[in-house]
Amino acid sequence: MSVRKTILEVSDLNAWYGESHVLHGVDFEVREGEVVSLLGRNGAGKTTTLRSIMGLVGRRTGSIRFDDQELIDLKPDKVARRGIAYCPEERGIFASLTVEENLLLPPVVQKGGLPIPEIYELFPNLKERLLGASGTRLSGGEQQMLAIGRILRTGAKLLLLDEPTEGLAPVIVQQIGASVRRLQELGFTVLLVEQNFHFAARLADRHYVIEHGRVVDRYQRDDIKTRMGELNELLGV
Repeated sequence: MSVRKTILEVSDLNAWYGESHVLHGVDFEVREGEVVSLLGRNGAGKTTTLRSIMGLVGRRTGSIRFDDQELIDLKPDKVARRGIAYCPEERGIFASLTVEENLLLPPVVQKGGLPIPEIYELFPNLKERLLGASGTRLSGGEQQMLAIGRILRTGAKLLLLDEPTEGLAPVIVQQIGASVRRLQELGFTVLLVEQNFHFAARLADRHYVIEHGRVVDRYQRDDIKTRMGELNELLGV
């Protein structure tokens, strides 16, 4: 079996919020077409890692190479134009806009994005809410689907998903999981930050555990069963 191309390579990534040194030499890679998860306790540095990749953290050092191009000095709009899209934990749905108006907000930056009909096929709940449903009338699960759907139009190759199951009912978590699997089948690459270990374990090809701003361990999907004790200790599962 051929080895997939490395599409994202993060090396010795350091990041600061003001004087607070949050990331301390983070290293990991993501290969084309993979789902990779960043695991860790609250405050470990997972979200800061995604924000650093996206250029949303002002002070960074190290290397972030995407598709063989260096991103460390780029602003968020330039990162997006290279083909990375970020879905933050807070979702950022515009309350006064309809489902479709929210979907149409981000600009298309590259070819290859999903057209609106395919987004509705991926998230049937959104199609049901299409006529007249504003952001304030959507459930938490529908808002999450809309937040993910919104970045699929852009043409991004790499999707950064931050805690997509936070606060959602189990049946909606299953729907989100099925959607992520379908996105992988469609050729998207996904970097997933997730507090719900069991959700991530079912989806990800590989896992990196972050603790105190450092990658302290890594696991292949097949390692999970045999190394569950170590994971329990690291994550407090």
